[in-house]
Amino acid sequence: MSVYPDGSKIKTDFRTGSGKMSESVLILDGSPHNFFHMKTYTSILAFLFMLLISCGNPSEKESETDHAVLSPSARLLWKSDTTFTGSESALYYEPEDIIFVSCGNTQPLEKDGDGFIAIVRPDGSVVNMEWTTGLHAPKGMAIMDESLYVTDIDEIVQIDLKTGEIQKKTPVENAEFLNDAATDGTYIYFSDMRTAKVYRMNHEGYEIIAENVPDINGLETHENVLYGLNREGLIRFDDKGGYEVLTDKVPGGDGLVILDENTFIASQWAGKIYYIDGDVVTNIVDTEAEKSNTADIYFIPDREIILVPTFLKNEIAAYQLE
Repeated sequence: MSVYPDGSKIKTDFRTGSGKMSESVLILDGSPHNFFHMKTYTSILAFLFMLLISCGNPSEKESETDHAVLSPSARLLWKSDTTFTGSESALYYEPEDIIFVSCGNTQPLEKDGDGFIAIVRPDGSVVNMEWTTGLHAPKGMAIMDESLYVTDIDEIVQIDLKTGEIQKKTPVENAEFLNDAATDGTYIYFSDMRTAKVYRMNHEGYEIIAENVPDINGLETHENVLYGLNREGLIRFDDKGGYEVLTDKVPGGDGLVILDENTFIASQWAGKIYYIDGDVVTNIVDTEAEKSNTADIYFIPDREIILVPTFLKNEIAAYQLE
């Protein structure tokens, strides 16, 4: 018999009959309790304990959900007709809620005078199909000080943002294939894909800031740092004319968008667009089988829309980033 501090007593009496042990009887404070019921209580407690363990800590579950990583993707919103001949670059101008599209690259190295800049809305509706004409093969574009700067084979064309009139043409000595353009608000940066050079210019003139950058194409700036796409992949320039390769998973890239210092969207001309998040590179658009190019892309941040000139398909398309 066991006696507890409060004076209660427990006695277990095993009674036998016909040579077999009968069920146990628990005597608590002089009152018998069937041991079967005690076993039932114990089973219930064990079940509740196991249930608690299986549920785990709710806050931990929520934390795991919050940190779940979803793969980025892109969904086609709209695609224009095929009047944007040789569409190479797209650039969104927020104050007017319009998109500039450089066209006329059916012969991207010929000075044939058929190049033009078109304007469309973010929904694909055309504002002005020939806002600026008289160009040859316009490609990269950048806006600074109320002017649109456009690369055009071997010169930089400055266009009035309000009227579309050409203000100035600046020949670039020894240039062969001027391609993309970008700005940090102080300088216009532009690339020459054939001579492997990167330039910058302001109202006083231009200068070479990097050489021996093989197949340099796409350019973009972020927090006063210049990034690019070349034969080696996504690169970041330093202030001495050198650069480092951030990822080699997007070689031969065309258009570059910077979301932050670790996150980018890059296109390859043949028909692929990639979302780059640190070391993780995800293919979010693939139109290569359709022979629909993905040239110099642009991004509208507040709507998360990727603008895609299709070059040889003569279109401009829009994809929703998801």
